[in-house]
Amino acid sequence: MYGDLGSDKPGYVRRMFAAIAGRYDTMNRLMTLGRDESWRRVVVGELTIPPDGWVIDMATGTGDVARQVIETYPHSRVAALDFCMEMMLAGRHKFAALPGSHERVSFVCGDALALPYLNETFDGATTGFALRNVVDISQALHELWRVLKPGGRMVCLEISRPRWRIVSDVYWWYFFRVVPLLGGIISGQREAYSYLPQSAQAFLTAEQLAAKMEAVGFRQVRFRRLMFGAVAVHIGVK
Repeated sequence: MYGDLGSDKPGYVRRMFAAIAGRYDTMNRLMTLGRDESWRRVVVGELTIPPDGWVIDMATGTGDVARQVIETYPHSRVAALDFCMEMMLAGRHKFAALPGSHERVSFVCGDALALPYLNETFDGATTGFALRNVVDISQALHELWRVLKPGGRMVCLEISRPRWRIVSDVYWWYFFRVVPLLGGIISGQREAYSYLPQSAQAFLTAEQLAAKMEAVGFRQVRFRRLMFGAVAVHIGVK
């Protein structure tokens, strides 16, 4: 299924996320045993923006990273961008109790391959579990580089591949056998959670992603492996 999407991948991915939006956060917590929240804290901790900085959170989904940014940097602003309106609507309640959030967070329906912002607009950029879903990873990275101010950091959270054989075997067994079953029960969308392991298996290694970041212009590129290498946080500076 995944390998046959071709030019319809954007439409497929949008429809898939629209279908699971209401259960997306619940499934994330279950799949990661609650660790996804700590990973997002790592992302924001690596951001290092000015206290009143402006951040773009590309493919914000239900806004978990965007919320972490404005909690960590009390005077910051976030442009939370995604191409699936249903996902953003499902996450808006997370900001209701945060002081001034309606002025500090703007939800924008937009394309990761053509960000609707001028060059050198943002102090920082984040993206989480998004690059597997775009049709052109280099273009998405270039857009993030383009809208960053010189010296700004881009921090990316993505699924990766464990380096140790025993961990890798358990990881892929869990992804291909347990996750689709759990996704079908919780969300009623087993196909969506079959796409997840397929897209993860087809995705770049941490080293390959770092190389792509360097190729579009990021410097001081490095990455951190988390959860035995199941995910990686990449950092690059413009």
